[in-house]
Amino acid sequence: MRILDVGCGIRKQPGSIGIDRNPAGRADVLVDLDRAPYPFAGGSFDRVTAIHVIEHLSDVVGAMEEFHRLLRPGGTVRIETPHYTDFSSFCDPTHKSHLTSFSFRYFGENHGGFGYYSKARFREISVRVKLLAFWRWLGFEFLVNRFPRCRLFWEHYLCYVVRGKAMEFEFEALK
Repeated sequence: MRILDVGCGIRKQPGSIGIDRNPAGRADVLVDLDRAPYPFAGGSFDRVTAIHVIEHLSDVVGAMEEFHRLLRPGGTVRIETPHYTDFSSFCDPTHKSHLTSFSFRYFGENHGGFGYYSKARFREISVRVKLLAFWRWLGFEFLVNRFPRCRLFWEHYLCYVVRGKAMEFEFEALK
């Protein structure tokens, strides 16, 4: 399995090809992550991971399109990013985007009428929201992740009280 670890930093996944713009990390290839195309042929990877990197990029839609180009048909992408209500989303001055659990809907079937922004299509495999420890302990995190309507209600009405911490997304590239 060929894995591309985008923005790998100093914690590159074992067995993956790591790309980053910072020479102080453990990247195999130095790349300006804001400039596509990355130096790989289309369909080169079975999996792309972007762990706490997409919020640093200037163009989230462009990054998703590049991930789509790099994946073989049926390949997967894993994205982790802070939830926009978490303190860490705003305390890092290099964060350019503050995302919700519905931010990637443009790339799926339920694009809310905005599917024309990109031709890259992904099938949502999973979305998991991590909440602050107190809310997890009370079982609220379980409800938010188990029932999509509960997650929608939480994100619309409660997320500034019951704050999110991070989000994990898993998508399959549709080609």
